Amino acid sequence: MMKANRYVNEWVDEQIALCKPERVLWIDGSAAQQEALRQEGFATGELIELNQELLPGCVYHRSDPSDVARVEARTFICCENQADAGPTNNWMAPDEMKALLRPIYDGCMAGRTMYVLPYSMAQLGSPFAKYGIEITDSIYVVLSMCIMTRAGDSVLEAMGDDAGFIKGLHSKAQLDPEQRYITHFPQENLIMSVNSGYGGNALLGKKCFALRIASNLGRQEGWMAEHMLILGVENPQGEVRYVCGAFPSACGKTNLAMLIPPQVYRERGWKCWCVGDDIAWLRPGPDGRLWAVNPENGFFGVAPGTSEKTNPNALASTKKNSIFTNVVLKPDGTVWWEGLDKNPPTDALDWKGEPWDPASGKPGAHPNSRFTAPAVNCPCISPEFENPQGVPISAIVFGGRRAKTAPLVYQSRDWAHGVFVGSIMASEKTAAAEGKVGETRRDPMAMLPFCGYNMGDYWQHWLDMAEQIPNPPVIANVNWFRTDDEGHFLWPGFGDNLRVIEWVLKRAFGEAEAVESEIGWLPRPEDINLEGTDVSRETLEGLLTVDRDLWRTECEGIRAYYEQFGERLPQELAAELDSLEAKLG
Repeated sequence: MMKANRYVNEWVDEQIALCKPERVLWIDGSAAQQEALRQEGFATGELIELNQELLPGCVYHRSDPSDVARVEARTFICCENQADAGPTNNWMAPDEMKALLRPIYDGCMAGRTMYVLPYSMAQLGSPFAKYGIEITDSIYVVLSMCIMTRAGDSVLEAMGDDAGFIKGLHSKAQLDPEQRYITHFPQENLIMSVNSGYGGNALLGKKCFALRIASNLGRQEGWMAEHMLILGVENPQGEVRYVCGAFPSACGKTNLAMLIPPQVYRERGWKCWCVGDDIAWLRPGPDGRLWAVNPENGFFGVAPGTSEKTNPNALASTKKNSIFTNVVLKPDGTVWWEGLDKNPPTDALDWKGEPWDPASGKPGAHPNSRFTAPAVNCPCISPEFENPQGVPISAIVFGGRRAKTAPLVYQSRDWAHGVFVGSIMASEKTAAAEGKVGETRRDPMAMLPFCGYNMGDYWQHWLDMAEQIPNPPVIANVNWFRTDDEGHFLWPGFGDNLRVIEWVLKRAFGEAEAVESEIGWLPRPEDINLEGTDVSRETLEGLLTVDRDLWRTECEGIRAYYEQFGERLPQELAAELDSLEAKLG
């Protein structure tokens, strides 16, 4: 069936010959076709229909127990030169990887339907938009991609005769963990994923395209693909200022993206708007500022811990037309997970589909269980969400989880210093399963697993962007996780984080003071509004201190981390580290 331009059709025909499906279905994006696929999924057991009165349009999906998360050890960047992939990515030569993959794909869709899904990252026709084709044999993937992206015939029309689409071949194959590969060929704009049905490995528009492939495209074309939320902060005067934020996992990223202002702020008319919760594409605008879009159309959120208390906006987003994966299935056809409330259900099925007893001590939902929800469901979705031009970014915040080292907030001195601040981002491990508790894991710009090329070249690209943005955003580092000697958090977090973001945005507009420190600009204690909190002035002063001994140790860790990049480490970053050590004495 000739649906697309000749480049798309030729590529699809090649994959049909390789995978040998029983039939081929092009995804047109219509509600009728998606409903037919849902019904087919119910019939085969791939999907379970949920209670349509309480959760209209919602379905349940279980992934294979061996297939519940991204697999960094089996994720590869396949470019000709290994040095271009860098020391932090797994690498294999493209021809070698294809020789390995071809026999796995050969006939992998026999007896199955091949779905051909055209999709757009960013709004159709936007200057940011990039188009892709995902081929898959999973109804779950098709329905998820129809939530997470703009998909269907309209994308084929927007593509026209262009050959520059991103090719994505996905198959569940046998779900064999020993033959599971998530591979990226940046020189061919190609993604090949096999033997996984889990979201991050199978929804190819997400991390694979929107970050790993797009980060490489951005470097070539002069823009940036970043693992960042986009938040609009509206002040009582009705002015909305936008901030991007990069945070490693378990550092409050989704909560900040959907932030609800504290009561004293709400009473004065402050509002917060979510433009994006996970990925930002940024490009220089004609006004010399950075402008950003969220290339996604939905949220792929971690369910456990999401509640009416922690993130009511995220929870509200899941109430219709959503997909729940690996959570607890209740007898009334609704869902539950740890942290949702304090009433674990009885007579329920756990994430593996087995009878679950809350008293067993075993979690009912997988710790990485997910919801896939349309962004339009979010009560605080920004009025600018569909704006094809994006929104202007006034500030970028980086954050990690540090018990003692990083203060509550500090601002970089300039763009190059800000790149340095992002490059040294780190979090201390919190759970024994992740390795030694307290051990520091570096995650530059929260991009370590998602940068599609050498991280040293990625930092250089950040530095080079300065020439294109005469009016750059301010860059700050935040740390909501400072603790006292007993391990109690000193900052309330959640909505109160707006108090810190307010200072950062005021700095962007020259409306707030700062004091210089060895590591950058700090707020004066009186610059952070504590009204309505239990935080004392004395506690805040402690949160804003810089421990020089800890920072000297930090510099040793940074130097050791930088060494692996050799001559690819930008000289400006080496100079910033030298300067920091000199300031610390």
